[in-house]
Amino acid sequence: MEYLQQAQERFKQQAGAAGTDPRRLVGDSRRPSPPIVYTTTKTITLPDRVMREQRLITGFDEGPFVDAYRMLRAQVLQQYRQKGWNVIGVSSTADQEGKTLTAVNLSLSLAMDLAHTVLLVDADMHRPAVHRIFGMETTPGLTEYLFDHAPLTQLLIHPGIGRFVFLPGGRAIKNSAEALASPRMTALVQELKHRYPSRLVVLDLPPLLSRADVVGFAPHIDALLLVVEEGRTASTDVERAMEALKGSVPILGGILNKSGRKMLTLRQARQLLRIHRD
Repeated sequence: MEYLQQAQERFKQQAGAAGTDPRRLVGDSRRPSPPIVYTTTKTITLPDRVMREQRLITGFDEGPFVDAYRMLRAQVLQQYRQKGWNVIGVSSTADQEGKTLTAVNLSLSLAMDLAHTVLLVDADMHRPAVHRIFGMETTPGLTEYLFDHAPLTQLLIHPGIGRFVFLPGGRAIKNSAEALASPRMTALVQELKHRYPSRLVVLDLPPLLSRADVVGFAPHIDALLLVVEEGRTASTDVERAMEALKGSVPILGGILNKSGRKMLTLRQARQLLRIHRD
């Protein structure tokens, strides 16, 4: 943890100027960007207790749980840089397999690299959940942007953690597949992708097999990360999910959730799930 302590000291003064708790602005980038002062984005205070209860990596100083996400971050960033990607989706085969928590913690981990800002979008509009992980009640978000034309700047939330903001899902809707396939959603993804070169975008997507949302939306993202749960996700479901996505989006890898082995590396996940890049 020595490198974290060094980074903490290095950015302590900058973080104070930005009004950010320096414990929430640590990273290992060699090309740090200046701190961001969020003036129009809604900012909330997230107590350490909530972060620990929700198992956010920012609530823990160290341990296998945190180390696993650092390893995942390193491998994801390597692919981002090699491929020129900046939009990744996180999905699962079914509900309750841990995709939302994975998307949140991956986003927080990526935001620790101070060369980037990170935007997490809750794109599971049928069952939005990102706001709950941050201890919030239902709040306007992506649904209101798409259907009510609410300004995006009024919907983004900064939870007081480094260079990270998120767009909640908003009110739950039944026609989420049509919403994701709409021209307004396509335009939003393109705008998020190209407006800020240093921004990384993570989308918490619906499960692959229970709804048709992801299959139609997949061509609009750079790559997809699949979350499966040990002892629950059947290998046949993984095969069905891969077949449904075949040719539409590169599969970055897989995360084995709730495993005695904690979290797999992308290479180990590919071996386990027999997932290979196109």
